[in-house]
Amino acid sequence: MQTLTIQPLTKNAFARYGDVIEADPSRMRLINNGTTERFHALAEPVVVGQPERLIFNVFRGQPRQFPYAIDMMERHPFGSQSFMPLSGRPFLVAVSDDEDGKPGPPQVFLAGAHQGVNYFVNTWHHPLMALGEVSDFLVVDRDNTAENLEEFFFENAYQIAEPEL
Repeated sequence: MQTLTIQPLTKNAFARYGDVIEADPSRMRLINNGTTERFHALAEPVVVGQPERLIFNVFRGQPRQFPYAIDMMERHPFGSQSFMPLSGRPFLVAVSDDEDGKPGPPQVFLAGAHQGVNYFVNTWHHPLMALGEVSDFLVVDRDNTAENLEEFFFENAYQIAEPEL
């Protein structure tokens, strides 16, 4: 089983898979008579086809046990999917390049408690990977997600060692 390296989540490293959602000072605007900082347009959710409706969800993720085997990936052909932590905990993000309709070897990122991700349409990614304790996430995705899901199971799993937090 191949062991994957966990790398920090940065906008540059993640750019081909989606947006990193975090308070970016270059996108800050003062609103409400200067009492609120708005970090504007950090990601752009996308919906393809019908239904043309985005929904907000709370996902409650159970913590993963390590070493952890990545044996599958999924993608959403008709809409982006965003995850923003609500519990003040870091989490893992695994993504793959598309190789002829299948996911290639995963890349794994450690997202800080202040960072979220917006996966682009058709980006292969692993389901939510909470760390340490049960964690809640705000998830924005296309309504009727059953039609917007494709899964792939690897013949040989990849392994992740426990991240250093």
